[in-house]
Amino acid sequence: MARSVAVVCTARLIPFGLFSHKCWMLMAEVVRRIQAFAAARSMPTPPTSTSAYCQARNKLEQDCLETVLGHTADSLQQRGRNQGWMNRRVVVVDGTGVSMPDTPANQALWPQQANQKPGCGFPQARICACFCLQTGALLSYRVGSRKQQELPLLRQQSETFQSGDIFLGDKGFCSYYDVWKLQQAGGDSILTLARRTPVETTSAIKVLGPDDLLIQWPKPAWNKALSYSKETWQALPEQLTLRQIKVTVDAPGFRIKTFYLVTTLTDDSTYGSAELADLYYQRWDVELFFRDIKTTMGMDILRCRTPAMVNKEILMHLIAYNAIRILIFDAAKEVMHASRQISFKASMQALRQWEPLFNRMDMNDQERRRLTASLIQAIAANVITPRPGRREPRCLKRRPKPYALLSAPRHEMIEIPHRSRYHAKQA
Repeated sequence: MARSVAVVCTARLIPFGLFSHKCWMLMAEVVRRIQAFAAARSMPTPPTSTSAYCQARNKLEQDCLETVLGHTADSLQQRGRNQGWMNRRVVVVDGTGVSMPDTPANQALWPQQANQKPGCGFPQARICACFCLQTGALLSYRVGSRKQQELPLLRQQSETFQSGDIFLGDKGFCSYYDVWKLQQAGGDSILTLARRTPVETTSAIKVLGPDDLLIQWPKPAWNKALSYSKETWQALPEQLTLRQIKVTVDAPGFRIKTFYLVTTLTDDSTYGSAELADLYYQRWDVELFFRDIKTTMGMDILRCRTPAMVNKEILMHLIAYNAIRILIFDAAKEVMHASRQISFKASMQALRQWEPLFNRMDMNDQERRRLTASLIQAIAANVITPRPGRREPRCLKRRPKPYALLSAPRHEMIEIPHRSRYHAKQA
């Protein structure tokens, strides 16, 4: 029954435009769909204006949406509670950026880049999110401006971490204070070494293996640039005992050849260096999670014109993302695959095509269960072939159109003559 509810709710989120997906989810398109829905049932056709839709969407309470997001995350966590890495939940953290319409209200909260002229750029927001590595569930998030670093946004999500969790992050989260803080809460960290010189073998406490050292980190010296108070700094221990692992990347085509991991998992008999390096390699999944949300679901460029509605638009994307992840997790369980092996885009496509079937007024519970089972089977059939070491350069094959870049406000901009001779700058 819970699975059927997830399918129906997710199916409702997509067609009625509670989150936007490219042009298919524009407000006018949503109104047309409702008109078609009414016509098919011989109901009065609603007006073409999108005003009522906008007013209704504006009445959605953000606290209520936050509760729904938390419920979807909890539901996924219950499903994957026995699928952790060495029976431990791995929380992977990263940040990304989104843009939105150029309005004074958006610019005031999320200003554009300083080197852009007024009217020539777009407000830019930064999102820092915590995901469960095993299920792909988005556990929490915070939104800030591009001028904010991801680490302060992560500290606002400290309640996400539970005792026994493993925090997986890149070098942007390598902080003495945060490693100690999580350790005090019963969690562990695996991070890329940053802002510190790797410890040499001669200075290590113990050599645990090849390129595997037990080390001590001294407390950083106090300075006003630290993001915490002097009282907090004084409460920090004088040193932390950590483990430093040098990882060599032997796959051809990778930009990085070697890097260092630091972790609080110092028991080498339980946590081998190769297993830790492989776990950090899976950190790339967080980039794929953001790609699913921003590219596949269309959250890269937001459309709302006020900060309140931008926050709600982001929330609706994340709720729908978690709901789809629930379906993917159930489908993966049916075919005994990891959920990361099921295509997110193909799952969305299947859900869109099944959605009209769930809108039938004469459907009974038996028919709904049958349709739900067939949808789960369709999602489970889209298994992605593992291709370890695959390299996909972020380069464009198609050339840009010969349009000039907007270098002045649009009402002041004068288009250059013979624009066919103008070559746009490379991305």
